[in-house]
Amino acid sequence: MKFTYNWLKDFVEIKISPTALADKLTMAGLEVTSLEEKQGDFVFEVEVTSNRPDWLSVIGIAHEVAAITGVSVSRLASEPVNWLTSEPVSRLASLHRQTGTPANRHTGSPANQLTIHIENSKDCPSYTARIIRGVKVGPSPDWLKKRLELIGCRSVNNIVDITNLCMFETGEPLHAFDLDKLVSQLTSEPVSRLGIVVRRALNNEEIITIDGIKRILDENILIIASLNRLTGSPAHRHTTKPIAIAGIMGTKNTEVTEGTKNILLEAAVFNPILVRRAKQKLGLQSESSYRFERGVNFKAVEASSQGAARLINELAGGSTVLTKSSVKLKIKQKAIILNTLDVSRILGVNISASRIKKILTGLGFKISKRSKAKGENKFLVSIPSHRPDINLAEDLIEEISRIFGYETIPATLPKISPKLLLCQERNFVSLSKNILVGLGLNEVITHSLIDKGLLKNFNPYTEAVSILNPLSREQEVLRPIILPGLLTAITYNLNQKQEYVSIFEVARVFLKIENAAPKEELVLGIGLCGIRPVLFEGGLIKDEFSFLHLKGILEVLFERLGIQEYNFSVESALGVSVDVCKERIGRIITLSKEACDEAGIKNKKVWLAQVSLEKVFKYANLVKKFIALPKYPGITRDISFIIKEDIGINEILKVMQQNSPPLLRSIRIVDYYKGRQIPQDCRSLTISCFYCSDERTLTEEEITPLCASLRSILSERFSAKIRGN
Repeated sequence: MKFTYNWLKDFVEIKISPTALADKLTMAGLEVTSLEEKQGDFVFEVEVTSNRPDWLSVIGIAHEVAAITGVSVSRLASEPVNWLTSEPVSRLASLHRQTGTPANRHTGSPANQLTIHIENSKDCPSYTARIIRGVKVGPSPDWLKKRLELIGCRSVNNIVDITNLCMFETGEPLHAFDLDKLVSQLTSEPVSRLGIVVRRALNNEEIITIDGIKRILDENILIIASLNRLTGSPAHRHTTKPIAIAGIMGTKNTEVTEGTKNILLEAAVFNPILVRRAKQKLGLQSESSYRFERGVNFKAVEASSQGAARLINELAGGSTVLTKSSVKLKIKQKAIILNTLDVSRILGVNISASRIKKILTGLGFKISKRSKAKGENKFLVSIPSHRPDINLAEDLIEEISRIFGYETIPATLPKISPKLLLCQERNFVSLSKNILVGLGLNEVITHSLIDKGLLKNFNPYTEAVSILNPLSREQEVLRPIILPGLLTAITYNLNQKQEYVSIFEVARVFLKIENAAPKEELVLGIGLCGIRPVLFEGGLIKDEFSFLHLKGILEVLFERLGIQEYNFSVESALGVSVDVCKERIGRIITLSKEACDEAGIKNKKVWLAQVSLEKVFKYANLVKKFIALPKYPGITRDISFIIKEDIGINEILKVMQQNSPPLLRSIRIVDYYKGRQIPQDCRSLTISCFYCSDERTLTEEEITPLCASLRSILSERFSAKIRGN
């Protein structure tokens, strides 16, 4: 978009230099790509974003300049309708005397003189036509030529130049047809019998545009057509003849030339999508299409048409004899409630209510009293028709920040709360998946519909919800447990020559409820099988998956979710029960040899676990508390002992923690052994005890009696036999 400094000054009082104005426009978001001095004036070229069609007019940019510089726009820009219709009565009267025709015969019988038919109001919401008779086409005056040529628009003749001037000034494209050529195409009857039709083109319909090129149209292209009589019947549609591609370009045989005496002046609103598609289809770009495809201001249509008619009357000696419009648009004005406190909160800088009001008013918004907006800190902002991009209060805040100046808003770091709270189920699920992936497991997704026969290998058997019309035997029931799908995935991966498989799945199972709808439950399933190679300092060893691997995975998951109280208890043939806070949440099982053989898994053990995530998340606690590192070094002492195999490790650790001395910070099992040197019903354990003080470095004399007391507890409570010293 190009405009000149002096042209802009017709609408707003500018007190700064062109260079300073270019800087201010760029900082406000209207980037000035070039500034050039020509013929005593300055030519601006700006980069207009697609959401700001109002910047494609001098008046639109005048509002922007007024807001940026803090001045008011003149009456010409603030009230374009009044400006364009405020023709002196004496001047109009003299024009009427010259032509001998009334200035407006709309009050007569306009339907018998000019008819406008729009086939689809969505394609063309508004159309206005003016018949101007007695014009004298010739060169434009020097001031008009200069104004257009400075912005790169070639002067053609006074009529075409006037339509271009009004388009650049108001943003509404206009088109002038040679009225006599329109009539001669169809009929020899008087002008009063002319009709204008806005319709879709027919497939393979042809038109020769002003550039002399024949173009083939289709039904997705909107055109303007003329006809001798408007019957309204589709059967008469062939009587119309295209005279323009709507919003893009007119035809060669209806253009205004030096021999033109009477014209039809068109001003309309076309569907932006249709104009854009037609432009791309035909490869035809024009200043009109550039504006129509972005959307024109509905309220500027009539004003631009009136302004062009006035200039034609003055510069070409004609007079307007008829004005005909389609149904007048009923546009509901948008209004947005703006809380001035939100402006300061979002931008991070205090802007007074008076400054906010001045900025918005300068941009053309209308502000109502705050009491009407139901709050002392609120404005009711009416959105003008030339700002279709404003739909939310945040849009208004962006406008305020642009004019206030981005450079005046201080740069600050966002406030970050160190407290992490994840309360929603999906956040817990995401966190759990990240933990499991970090432990080396791969996520799988299996089918919700399974073969009923797969359930018999999982004890206790759970009755499933049957499908009335299953597609196949493999999809006959909804899974009541997730383990069959994991077994299928393990089998598939082993058949692909994988040495080991470690997988998990988070999904829902479906529990059958008598006389009620099935209950869905979110569960976690884990499957381990095979021998995993592990690299240690001594070399590569083969580590076969076992119960302890699966137990360790669940322990890490519980601890990272903030669950402190959990327990694993053996249930003979049913596997190992998993409890959290004394509530059963799932179990760990190993698949029987018969089930493995049936699945096609040979000479390998399969370990499976399923836990209810809904119950796990109920006890999760993600609040973290920082504990400073100890200032003084600690001392580690191990205790090895032989104990009955039926005594659980959790019970041993619990008793020792309850009776631990003050300096004991942690206790953990570091070794487990069962062999020839150990009685058959016993096992050997090694417990590592870590002692530390926040006040001093501990000595051997302090640690020795503490270790002795723990040995005594093991001997007295569990009849443990202490090994070594």
